[in-house]
Amino acid sequence: MSSIVTRGGDGGETSLLYGGRVPKDDLHTEAYGALDEAISALGLARATETDPARAERLLALQRQLFTVGAELATGKGSRHLLEKHFSTVDAAMVDALEEETHALEERVPLPRAFVIPGGTPAAAAVDMARTLVRRAERRAVALQRAGQLENAEVLRYLNRCSDLLFMLAREAEQGAITEK
Repeated sequence: MSSIVTRGGDGGETSLLYGGRVPKDDLHTEAYGALDEAISALGLARATETDPARAERLLALQRQLFTVGAELATGKGSRHLLEKHFSTVDAAMVDALEEETHALEERVPLPRAFVIPGGTPAAAAVDMARTLVRRAERRAVALQRAGQLENAEVLRYLNRCSDLLFMLAREAEQGAITEK
């Protein structure tokens, strides 16, 4: 690609990863667009994170979310093409998120009341990313309800991802509390 400017979207359409052109407000583009917002918010969280291990974990989640995004950007009937070229979301990825969340729950106490985000800049950024993952999950549910999402593990992954992000934000806040 010699330029980011292609003019291909000037008419309100965009291309799916495999499978033609769709309107920019198509369920697929809504879902992977919401996920793109979450990936960017995780980048902000990573940039503000002072704990190297947590920053690495956020980077790993960003990378995994690109895998999720590829699934959301693939039209129905084209998943076999995606599987030929890229890894896809599977139960092992979902299980790993759940295990990591449980491990954090053992170290970080769950709040006794609703959390008001903003305990630290890094935790607030992770909470923002969490809410954007939830939005992507809602968009993925709409895609599934329309019969356009072929891999149900995507929904499970997004659900567990937001749980993990909740706990990572609490961990970041706890670290700040113990440092004071």
